[in-house]
Amino acid sequence: MDIDARGPRFGAAVTTAVLAVALITRNPWTLAWQTAAFTLGAAGGVGRSPYGVLFRTLVRPRLGPPTEFEAAEPPRFAWAVGLVLAGLGLVGLTVGPAWLGLAATGAALAAAFLDAAFGHCLGCEMYLLLKRMTVRPE
Repeated sequence: MDIDARGPRFGAAVTTAVLAVALITRNPWTLAWQTAAFTLGAAGGVGRSPYGVLFRTLVRPRLGPPTEFEAAEPPRFAWAVGLVLAGLGLVGLTVGPAWLGLAATGAALAAAFLDAAFGHCLGCEMYLLLKRMTVRPE
């Protein structure tokens, strides 16, 4: 199923802001929120994440109809990668080591920013690369 390509990019923009706040403040509760958002997006698809719901209910009705669509699987995989990074960041910020929390949160922030600012989804690229590596030529 294809999705409106603007939705994941909107989610990446909100994610960038949340992760920036978490990194600057070193607040584990902010990072826990983002980890929960990643969990919902990875488990149910981007449209079921809090930011996907926000996009669908408040933002998309104010935009024109979508002109670009993308497959749902690569962004969903990207949210799973974000979940792993945010989870590691949460462990680092709560039980240590602190450098793990900062590094993992920073990596998730960098990936979200690339998608939000430039439309380049690193998790999506990872998904496509893994897909190519696992598909056998006939």
